[in-house]
Amino acid sequence: MATSDLIVVGGGIVGLATAYRFVHRFAGRTCRVLEKEAQLAFHQTGRNSGVLHSGIYYKPGSLKAKNCREGKLAMQAFCEAEGVPFEICGKVIVATSPEEIPRLEAIYQRGQANGVTCELIGRDRLLELEPHAAGLQAIHVPEAGIVDYRAVCERLAAHIRQAQGEITLRARVTSMHARGPEIVVRTTAGDFAARYVVNCAGLHSDRVARLSGSRPPVKIVPFRGEYFKLTAAAEPLVRNLIYPVPDPAFPFLGVHFTRMLRGGVECGPNAVLAFAREGYFKTTVNLRDLAESLSYSGFLRVAAKYWRTGAGEMWRSVSKRAFVRALQRLVPEVRCEHLLPAPAGVRAQALDRDGSLVDDFLIEAHDRVVNVLNAPSPAATSALSIGQTIVDRLAEQLG
Repeated sequence: MATSDLIVVGGGIVGLATAYRFVHRFAGRTCRVLEKEAQLAFHQTGRNSGVLHSGIYYKPGSLKAKNCREGKLAMQAFCEAEGVPFEICGKVIVATSPEEIPRLEAIYQRGQANGVTCELIGRDRLLELEPHAAGLQAIHVPEAGIVDYRAVCERLAAHIRQAQGEITLRARVTSMHARGPEIVVRTTAGDFAARYVVNCAGLHSDRVARLSGSRPPVKIVPFRGEYFKLTAAAEPLVRNLIYPVPDPAFPFLGVHFTRMLRGGVECGPNAVLAFAREGYFKTTVNLRDLAESLSYSGFLRVAAKYWRTGAGEMWRSVSKRAFVRALQRLVPEVRCEHLLPAPAGVRAQALDRDGSLVDDFLIEAHDRVVNVLNAPSPAATSALSIGQTIVDRLAEQLG
């Protein structure tokens, strides 16, 4: 049985960043990444819209605020050093009605508290930046950017291997148990042992936590985010990134426009309950996953509280015209014929039993296992900082 100092479960960007931080901090220590798919960054990371977030939205002092700010700078430095393409292009957050202006101003104040370079602007300046955007006022965030997170993962994996770390694919974790000073992790690729385990399993993080003997206080409920992309003829309607003012009670940013680093402009996402944790298509159903979601008290409470919002999201899922109307609040010239289908993503949203949608990152330790139980956006931007935070915790025990 192969033995190492650390096993990281999950080959997405957070898992790879954790392993990367570990092998660079502890030269000579051994590390293995276990990924259940045949390739790295297959799920949330590989379906990410590629935004390099500034940290403007997040409550000052929260893990999201701290890790996003530090992680963004670390990610930029990593990309520059590794030749990974990225671009600091800027974004605008647009208030399209008088009711949204106080919320826009509150976001601006958060940005100031978090040290984000941002500016409140009027309509004239907005039209200079985004000539086709609607809006009464906006926040201009010039430091926001776009990046290729798959390329980031390729470079992280290369560094892990260069430091004699191991990456094992097709290794779905089936059980864990303590054996003296080690934890034995059984997988579909064989058994592995380590002194410590970090669970970065994303969509399955709560299940992996339970395998370790932990009783996580949350359950992952999958929400599918559906996208369109603009036709080539319509791409000039968007220069960079155009976002709405988000609902402060709902941890989703609403449909927006994102220029992609590899070309094109994505529009979306909405947020609908996925019928499978890996439910990237409307027709994908996993009865176990769906039963877990629909029988969970936390989800039932959320559904009762946000049924109007949920109904609107579901309607946009089945009606392209409704989706277009949501986009037209930001860019009125967008038409149905401008939209082409684009791949969907699934967000691993942690819910408390009382029905609270966990907004901040959630990292908990159980014996010698660290469980990353909630790492939605901006986790990709924050990955190198999250990895450092986890390794700092491990360092206290490794000595």
